Amino acid sequence: MSTATTTTEAPAAAAYTPSAESLGAVLALGERPPRPSAFSASLTFGWRAMLKIKHVPEQLFDVTAFPIIMTLMFTFLFGGALAGSVSEYVQFLLPGIMVMSVVMTTMYTGLAVNTDIEKGVFDRFRTLPIWRPAPMVGYLLGDAFRYTMAATTILIVGLILGFRPDGGPIGVLTGMALLVAFSFAFSWVWTMFGLLLRSDKSVMGVSMMVLFPLTFLSNILVQPDTMPGWLQAFVDVNPITHLVAAVRGQMAGDPDTTALVWVVASGAALIAIFGTLTMRLYNRK
Repeated sequence: MSTATTTTEAPAAAAYTPSAESLGAVLALGERPPRPSAFSASLTFGWRAMLKIKHVPEQLFDVTAFPIIMTLMFTFLFGGALAGSVSEYVQFLLPGIMVMSVVMTTMYTGLAVNTDIEKGVFDRFRTLPIWRPAPMVGYLLGDAFRYTMAATTILIVGLILGFRPDGGPIGVLTGMALLVAFSFAFSWVWTMFGLLLRSDKSVMGVSMMVLFPLTFLSNILVQPDTMPGWLQAFVDVNPITHLVAAVRGQMAGDPDTTALVWVVASGAALIAIFGTLTMRLYNRK
């Protein structure tokens, strides 16, 4: 004997539609917060750059140990041969070696930009309702702290070696401020390369290829009048030459007006040209 069994299928579950009350319970009450200003957004990204240093303090090696090594090496290597003594040469060298160390540090901005692109962080930044250049400006604001630390480290070493600036504290501070401001403008070059090139190694290679001629073919280590005429022609139009002359003048208490004009004009040109190119690449990335 067989027993007939009947099975009934359960009716399909109806799609859940949230009610207005349930939605209101999970949404924030009150008005939508205002969009952050350009200044506020830039400071936030600058603080992000500072937090990266906090979590990876080895990043400060290039603005502490490297400047000390550079200062001691060039002072004791060339002091006796070029000026007769270390104490005499450090008066001439220290502003120049400060410029060299800080300017060479600017390339790390491009490396940081390129690294964030490879990790996909920039894809998130582009979706945020913020001022578009804020991430780039934030990188540079964070690096301005690094530039200041490098300049301060070299100044302390120089004072220990016998550097005595005739411009006093005001001259030293204005010279360092001028250097940090120009480095901020110069860093836009490397943000462009960070967006343009495919790897951090490529960014570093191009940076060193540009920085080495600019820094060594200048008035950092020796006076240009000891160079061949064809080389003096390049040194005379090198923006690093004018930056060194301006910083030396401020620290010596004898401001070089021509060099100051060159530095201000070249810094403004760097921001106008490479800042524009950087943002175009950023928007198309």
